[in-house]
Amino acid sequence: QVQLVESGGGLVQAGGSLRLSCVVSGTTFSGSSMGWYRQAPGKERELVASITWYGSTNYEDSVKGRFTISRDNAKNTVYLQMNSLKPEDTAVYYCKILSGTHIGTWGQGTLVTVSS
Repeated sequence: QVQLVESGGGLVQAGGSLRLSCVVSGTTFSGSSMGWYRQAPGKERELVASITWYGSTNYEDSVKGRFTISRDNAKNTVYLQMNSLKPEDTAVYYCKILSGTHIGTWGQGTLVTVSS
């Protein structure tokens, strides 16, 4: 059974940093592209960052230069380093498998709250 477990969310002041982790089990992680999404209250879920199996990355415009997605295939983990956080970054953050056999599988989410 494929499982994605996010962690690392919390409450942080504006300008602070957090690192989110998503541990994947039950599938061949190294061959899958992965994405981090977020959903703020009353808004649609949006793709924040993605990384291919070979490490190519893409970012949503509002997080470019502040967020960094990375992966450790040996640990079956994808990370989202978030720096210079803003109140508008407040959301539940989810990871998702973007390619491969288990494409479309989501984690349960982790809440990030940025206070002004």
